[in-house]
Amino acid sequence: MIATSLNDRWRHTTIRVRLGLVLAAALAPVLLLSTLQSALTFQREVNLQRAALVGAAQRSAATVNARMTGAEVLLRTLAPESIGFQCAPRLQDVMARVPGYANLIRFDSIGRVACAAAGAPEDLGRRQQPWFQALTTGTPLVVTSDTGGVAYAREPALLASVRAQDDQGHFTGALTAVITLASLRPTKTDNSLPAESDVAITDSQGQYLSSTTPTAFPESIKGRLGGRARTQSIYWFDVDRTGLPRVFTSAPLIGTHYLILSAPSQGLANWIWLNPISALLLPILAFTLTLAAVWAVAERGMVRWIAYLRRIALIYGRGRYGVHPARAQAAAPEIRDLAEALDAMAGALAARDVALKAMLAQKDLLMREIHHRVRNNLQVISSLLSLQQRALTDPAARAAVSDTRQRIAALALIYRALYQGDELHRVDLGEFLEELIAQLVASDTGPAGAIETRMTLEPLEIDPDRLAPLALFAVEAIAEAKKRGLGAGGLIRVNLSTIDARTQLDIFHSGGDGRVAAGDVVGRTLMKGFARQLRGEATFRADPSGGLTTRLIFPTRDSGGPAETAPTARAG
Repeated sequence: MIATSLNDRWRHTTIRVRLGLVLAAALAPVLLLSTLQSALTFQREVNLQRAALVGAAQRSAATVNARMTGAEVLLRTLAPESIGFQCAPRLQDVMARVPGYANLIRFDSIGRVACAAAGAPEDLGRRQQPWFQALTTGTPLVVTSDTGGVAYAREPALLASVRAQDDQGHFTGALTAVITLASLRPTKTDNSLPAESDVAITDSQGQYLSSTTPTAFPESIKGRLGGRARTQSIYWFDVDRTGLPRVFTSAPLIGTHYLILSAPSQGLANWIWLNPISALLLPILAFTLTLAAVWAVAERGMVRWIAYLRRIALIYGRGRYGVHPARAQAAAPEIRDLAEALDAMAGALAARDVALKAMLAQKDLLMREIHHRVRNNLQVISSLLSLQQRALTDPAARAAVSDTRQRIAALALIYRALYQGDELHRVDLGEFLEELIAQLVASDTGPAGAIETRMTLEPLEIDPDRLAPLALFAVEAIAEAKKRGLGAGGLIRVNLSTIDARTQLDIFHSGGDGRVAAGDVVGRTLMKGFARQLRGEATFRADPSGGLTTRLIFPTRDSGGPAETAPTARAG
């Protein structure tokens, strides 16, 4: 069933569609390979760009971590010398020589300021601060931005503190470097950073401590800095505070701080998508252009010429063989050959048509001559029977010969209608019945005008083979009316009508009581036989006011013989 349905659809598919489908099937592997190559290129570009951004963040983080490590080394070097009367001058001299420090401070074991390069605020609760407690318990280095609300510099800064201890390992205090975040933050002109990127430093809670452009980052990234972010760089997409899409990368710093790199995602997307899109769009564009070219070539070079030759063929089908496909000379050689073949075929058909028309005319002439001679022979037979009728004295014999003569006259009328009509294979039943009944009524022995006839006959063309039983049926019906005493003041009413695919013929005559007389048996038997020849049915119905209606119903089109034409629209 499915194969049959597909075959039916393929048979109804036009040349344009077939060429397009074949070409699409041929180009589909190229398109699929291009798509696969684009997907692989896209993945490679994504990985390269991710690696570039992560590498830039890691390099920036390494720079910051190097500063913090340098601070640790400096503090451990200064730790033994950061006691005594010359503590403050020594710290001031180091801070002047090494940029990036807002202050260098020495705390004792209980958190009091022992000395400082630039002065330090007092904090009675410093001993209880988490960072100082960590040093007290043995942590060698603590880097924090949580100073307990005490400002150690005029700008955002980190505290990098190392543990100081004596020879026995007892905690003796802390040496702290106040590092400004501005000195740790990479500049935007750093060649290791992508174009138009921004850098920020955050704490473990996702709060920004310092940034090159605050609006280039989200409100908070606290949820991003857990898990893997503590040990390695992570990569994600988000929008900044202005709602623009950007790509972000984080890298862990010493302590609990992070460096965040922000870059425009549009430039990144263009970089990522440019090659894959071009690799995908170009094959699709080539595929579309190829289909359009094939479609145009098929339309201009084939389809329009096929349509043109089809119109020529339809003209030939209407019998106009004088039309030549001259426009096809501008077509391809194959189309020109086909046009020439059609032209030659039209010439051969024209010659054959002329010969067939001549033969048909000759045949029609012969057929008309045959019908004319058959009609003349039937007229001779009718005349002989008329002479024989006059010589008979027995009324029954005279009636029998009269009936036979009327049947022969009806057959002769058929042949006269054939050779005098416009067509040899069709006769108008309405006109024929009108003439036949008038002839039968006029042949009565009584005065012709004593019988009144009323006829309502719809036009119906019928073939001669079916006309004979119809005519003989009417002869028998009129003959029965005469036998019933149809005479002066008598009435014959004939109706011929077509309903759907059936034709009805009613012949009513006045006189009689409707019962079957002994002499009517043969006539009714003949009428029923004629009805069977027509594949119809004959019925006889007595009228309450006197008289008899003989009805014949038969198919308008005979499926077992020559088909009659449908009734034409003509008034009865």
